[in-house]
Amino acid sequence: MSQLVPPHGSAQLKPLLLEGAAREAEIKRAAGLKRVPLTSRETGDLIMMGIGGFTPLDGFMGKADWQGVCDDMRMPSKDGLFWPIPITLSAAPALADSITIGEEVSLWDEETGELMATMKVTDKYAIDKAHECATVFRTTDQAHPGVAMVMAQADVNLAGPVKVLSEAYFPKQFAGLYQRPAEARAMFEERGWSTVAALQLRNPMHGSHAYLAWVAIEVCDGVYIHQLVGKLKPGDIPADVRVKAIDALVNRYFRKERVAMAGYPLDMRYAGPREALLHAVFRQNYGCSHLIVGRDHAGVGDYYGPFDAQKIFMEIPSEALHLKPLCMDWTFYCYECGSMASMKTCPHESKAVIDDNGQYQGGARLLLSGTLLRKLMSEGKPVPAEFSKPEVIAVLKEYYDSLEEKVEVKLHGAATGDMKK
Repeated sequence: MSQLVPPHGSAQLKPLLLEGAAREAEIKRAAGLKRVPLTSRETGDLIMMGIGGFTPLDGFMGKADWQGVCDDMRMPSKDGLFWPIPITLSAAPALADSITIGEEVSLWDEETGELMATMKVTDKYAIDKAHECATVFRTTDQAHPGVAMVMAQADVNLAGPVKVLSEAYFPKQFAGLYQRPAEARAMFEERGWSTVAALQLRNPMHGSHAYLAWVAIEVCDGVYIHQLVGKLKPGDIPADVRVKAIDALVNRYFRKERVAMAGYPLDMRYAGPREALLHAVFRQNYGCSHLIVGRDHAGVGDYYGPFDAQKIFMEIPSEALHLKPLCMDWTFYCYECGSMASMKTCPHESKAVIDDNGQYQGGARLLLSGTLLRKLMSEGKPVPAEFSKPEVIAVLKEYYDSLEEKVEVKLHGAATGDMKK
């Protein structure tokens, strides 16, 4: 019997991906169905349903579930199942009007033109986009990339159960990294792990990330470095470069029997606390018992407090998730301590001063963040040696040197420490 945590809301994973003869038959049948385009976010969500990452969902959410998730993080259709972010599919009004309830449609990735799934439409409804943004993102400011994504959606949502036919380019482009939940669970069991801490990454691993992973290994059987390989906002480092940088660090500075790396196919929503909960839901499906939640988890700009993602875990009912957060304080390199430290351990409160040549001039705490690292690299400025391992910096320098145009990276309070704790 498995010693891993059970999937979310189910005794077993519920993948919706068809294979073999059933898949081939459904592909032929899809040729006669109306076509509904998918954005990259919708495609990622669909693939997660296909591989069981979004167990126990069986398709895109209807209006009652959309409303329940926005307002209470509950799905009425599934006896109040905890779910933190709406998983929806939108369509232009003219297309939606042409589709009748009960009709089956085919779902196509609008960028690649690939057939991704079929869906039986059981509901179609207009939504209050501002309400979704206010509840999920805690803002309606369209400068927030997640808000902009929702406001750009088509005006009608289509809902219903899906039959997934493809995992898009992820298995091929990220061969050896992209992983289904069943594969992760099998790997953990083969290693004899029962407690697994997931480390969410959308940036290369700087010193704070590595420190969090090492701490997690001390209290769990192993750490699962789980990278997002879907789409990011402009200025973020592409997945293939990030993978190369993380490999360079892990292969030299971690015990191989205590770490596993994998990728998953979602786009970032930058929903801060709500997205941290979504990360917890699908990491539980992957077999993880814990999620490392550090500073500004899944945040962007100054929309969230640095520890809002930790606080929200304390606000949800204890029975909502089997997975538990592994809450970590703000970490940094301390020149006085001569090591990585956190606000819980380090007594030296002065901020480190680094000159334009990347040289230490005084003070104690060098606050590390992915945003600051991207800014330094994009502007061609020296990166302090304490920020990250040289193997990581070398990979990133090669990438930034190759860019003809660089996106301006703006610092915010969560990246510099200039905000209320």
